[in-house]
Amino acid sequence: MQTAVVTGAYGFIGRHLARRLAAAGYRVIGIGHGSWGREEWAGWGLCDWRHADVDLNEMLTYAEQPSVIFHCAGSGSVGFSMQHPLQDYQRSVTSTIAVLEFVRLHVPDCRVVLLSSAAVYGAAGGRRLCETEPANPISPYGVHKKIAEDLCRSYASSFGLAVAVVRFFSVYGPELRKQLLWDASWKILQKRYEFSGDGSEVRDFLYVSDAVELLLKMTEQASDRCPVVNGGTGEGISIRSVLTELFRCFSEPEGPLFSGVARSGDPAQLIADCTRAHHTGWRAQVRLEEGVTNYVRWFRELHEAHAAAGSSEC
Repeated sequence: MQTAVVTGAYGFIGRHLARRLAAAGYRVIGIGHGSWGREEWAGWGLCDWRHADVDLNEMLTYAEQPSVIFHCAGSGSVGFSMQHPLQDYQRSVTSTIAVLEFVRLHVPDCRVVLLSSAAVYGAAGGRRLCETEPANPISPYGVHKKIAEDLCRSYASSFGLAVAVVRFFSVYGPELRKQLLWDASWKILQKRYEFSGDGSEVRDFLYVSDAVELLLKMTEQASDRCPVVNGGTGEGISIRSVLTELFRCFSEPEGPLFSGVARSGDPAQLIADCTRAHHTGWRAQVRLEEGVTNYVRWFRELHEAHAAAGSSEC
């Protein structure tokens, strides 16, 4: 049985990935931050979970001899990076070089797949973004993702490591407890309908199960050339349209209102050119309407469970 390590397995994409790897027959080890009990992490496919920093010492202690490492650990928010740039750097950059150094020194045949972000493109807009687009991040979050990518390219070319990078756009789905859909779901419950921006901002929304399948596909592509692919659908959808669909799924007759004030560090448009990803044989399967419906169902169940337990926190 092959071993896979998922750093950041407690997180949104990480836990879905761990469960999919376990279903594919991997022995899955999770390392990172997050407090959950054995029953919960085992239910997500992990055979072991270590609450620890992703650094070289912890990798040596807990990662064993994996055949593949999916580096999901790191900050997942532009807003967090604006408020805590040093911590964001440590989570994204320091952890990445620790993973690469662990592989270089101890398991040189292990493949590495890095989760990166469309934030490396910055404010480039008006067209679908291909992977050859110059990186020009406009937030600390994007800068740190770019540095992590550069480290992957350096280790791949200098030391022959098999590495691949996936630049995800807007991944969503059950278990996502931050960003637009999470915040908007709470606002709808509280009858608060105002959002930042003007609603015309465009994003490329990718459902989490499709994101996970792309990560698995990229294990086959990892090499010393460090291929980079976009993770998206190739379809841009306005924030107003996404929120309107969310309101519909909540059976909320009101619609979203917008302040007209954009958040710092947020580009107006991000749409993926998915040609490279499609060449691997991968394609997104879940349409937005189905994905948002699934998200609202999960959110309602979570909220009802916490309400029954007498807790207002999810």
